[in-house]
Amino acid sequence: MAAQSAAGSADEAGRIALLRTLEQRVLWLACWTIHHANHIRPSRDGLKVGGHQASCASVATLMTALYLDILRPEDRVAVKPHAGPVFHAIQYLLGRTTREKLERFRAFGGTQPYPSRTRDGLDVDFSTGSVGLGVAITNFAALVQDYVRLKGLAPKGSRPGRMVAVVGDAELDEGNIYEALLESWKHDIQDVWWIIDYNRQSLDSIVPDRLFHRIEGLFRDMRWDVVTVKYGTRLEAAFARPGGAALRAWIDDCPNSVYSALTFQGGAAWREALLADLGRDAGLRAIIDPLPDDELAALMTNLGGHDMETVLAALRRAAAAPRPTAFIAYTIKGMGLPLAGHKDNHAGLMTVEQMERFRAALGISPGKEWEPFAGLDAATAAELKRFLATVPFAGALAGDGERRGRRRVAPPVPIPDTLPEPRRAPGRKMSTQEAFGQILSEIGRGQGELAPLASRILTTSPDVTVSTSLGPWVNRRGVFSRHRRNDAFRDQKVASAQKWVMTPEGQHVELGIAEQNLFLLLAAAGLSHELNGVRLLPVGTVYDTFVQRGLDALFYGCYQDARFLLVSTPSGITLAPEGGQHQSIYTPLIGIGQDRLAFYEPAHVDELCHLLAHAFRHIQAEDGCSVWLRLSTRPLAQPDRLLGEAEKAAIVAGGYWRVPPAPGARLAIAYEGPVAEEAEAAHAALAEEVPGVGLLAITSPDRLHADWLAAARARREGRAATAHVEALLGALAPDAGIVTVVDGHPATLAWLGAVRGQRIQALGVDRFGQTGDIPDLYRAYGLDTDAILDAAAAALIG
Repeated sequence: MAAQSAAGSADEAGRIALLRTLEQRVLWLACWTIHHANHIRPSRDGLKVGGHQASCASVATLMTALYLDILRPEDRVAVKPHAGPVFHAIQYLLGRTTREKLERFRAFGGTQPYPSRTRDGLDVDFSTGSVGLGVAITNFAALVQDYVRLKGLAPKGSRPGRMVAVVGDAELDEGNIYEALLESWKHDIQDVWWIIDYNRQSLDSIVPDRLFHRIEGLFRDMRWDVVTVKYGTRLEAAFARPGGAALRAWIDDCPNSVYSALTFQGGAAWREALLADLGRDAGLRAIIDPLPDDELAALMTNLGGHDMETVLAALRRAAAAPRPTAFIAYTIKGMGLPLAGHKDNHAGLMTVEQMERFRAALGISPGKEWEPFAGLDAATAAELKRFLATVPFAGALAGDGERRGRRRVAPPVPIPDTLPEPRRAPGRKMSTQEAFGQILSEIGRGQGELAPLASRILTTSPDVTVSTSLGPWVNRRGVFSRHRRNDAFRDQKVASAQKWVMTPEGQHVELGIAEQNLFLLLAAAGLSHELNGVRLLPVGTVYDTFVQRGLDALFYGCYQDARFLLVSTPSGITLAPEGGQHQSIYTPLIGIGQDRLAFYEPAHVDELCHLLAHAFRHIQAEDGCSVWLRLSTRPLAQPDRLLGEAEKAAIVAGGYWRVPPAPGARLAIAYEGPVAEEAEAAHAALAEEVPGVGLLAITSPDRLHADWLAAARARREGRAATAHVEALLGALAPDAGIVTVVDGHPATLAWLGAVRGQRIQALGVDRFGQTGDIPDLYRAYGLDTDAILDAAAAALIG
């Protein structure tokens, strides 16, 4: 038994030695990648490339331990943005990226400054860059994993993964971090690690002393385990000696700014400071006096986050349980580099001379800088290659069949050709928001061909579930919770229209009022097909004006090509009594400008019904994207019609003629959304005086605009192309006037005049709203029938 224990200890010591060597290679490759981009690769524009060598150095040990020892293929990681080069160096050692990619770091076609799912390849689990968001999404990814597994949807034989965030300590200044923590506490998430790179430096300065107390307290309040990784094995051994307690107390009490400055100054400065305060302590003198300056500096900077043995022990202990865990890993920004500790090192770069000394110290010959094992003897290099081939993270995913890298695949959910349209009595008015709720409620019955669709919809809302018409769906499908919780009102026999029974079978995740959390959950659920091998169809509802409050997280979700359906309602000044803070103005412009998000604003129920079916298909398509529907609470009279295939295609393409113009007509009215009633009334009045006037329904300014730009690009490249909007407006005279009207910023449709050079009178809202009723507000803001008629007269005059 003793022999086995000794052999095991020897094996572990050998493994740690290999990991330390690989850590050194990771740091070198990360720093060389940045150096090459800034000092060797030719610059054609004179701009500094940058790359954050100091931020890379602070996590080299942590990330080497994670990727080369701890992680399994099913684990998912959000790497802190400025550690991107470390991530790419590790992928290079594992053979998952190429030298060419590293040589083009921060250049076109090369590795990205910050890890990107869509630009960097298959091993980036979560894009990072907008600090804090990559951290927080791990909580919601864990929630979605729980959702998938509790419903028995996970692929047979697959194992749950751990959601890991490598967190820069300055990221903890972001408010969305704490919104996400509170939400994760409410949902009792599991299998999450946040590994905090506690280097005590932000971009501009040293962070306040004793901040770790606040950090630790916050996590413990949210029922996370907290593991502090403060000191390495050398310092712990020194603390165990006579005088060690005084040394520990001195370091514990040392202000962050002083510790950083001494780190930068080196061994002589450490000695002077220690002797000034503790020089009479014989035990302390016995520890430091025999050490040369360089060894004293190494001892005093032997923090836990840079000690491989200490890091591995902490991570392995925590791996035994699924508890959410925060690791506060003490590190030094720039550790191992001449930049270490300096408060200005965030964007600093090693000089050519400093890099030469670094290269020479590693024994790497000039010209061999990109060789993974340059400077090592053949036996060591061979041993490292064998080791890397056995790294758990590099293994195959279990039980998920075909895969792309570590990304799982999932078949699409079948969507019926048509969705159940709300029943409408003749002459009854209906709003698109009400219709949305009824359509989803009918889907929620899960009958017949709707059953597969109903089973994969996951809805969520930031405390506006009922007011955005999700109530009927929730009553049918239930609220999701890892634990069963009864509806107290129902148990007490108190009448309520809402059934808020919470069970693992529920399909609605109720969130608090934090729009960032909404979009982070939609992003996590919208990646489930690749993270979990299970296709979900996430649907999130929010007040339209508050899309702007979560815009950073919405951009983030779209940037990594997460697929979801966003329904924002009610919208515009049409939400008349609520006042300016609830009345959205700019959201249609966001819809036009946001990449990987198709924006629609249907006016009528049949348009909405068809667009919903299209949205559920589009968010699953290989060439698709997320979809946004902007809806209204204004009831409108519904047209008595049956849409044909050509009209359905035009609705998806972005617009169609409600009333086609006469050939060469000199005037048309183009409307979007709930102002349809005023546009129709104005058109009816004009038809008597202006023969052949057209009425154009715009269902998506975004799709029209994107298609127009694409057609223009094609023609510049010598290919024939005609945009849908060009065909629509081609029915009008070249000098025709077009009145555009939208309950949003007038620029939403004003660009139509550039399509064929026709005159535009653009009506819309370009200033804060106020309370009132629709007639008063439409008159005050120029959206009523009279305003449209006045604009039409101006358009005809030219």
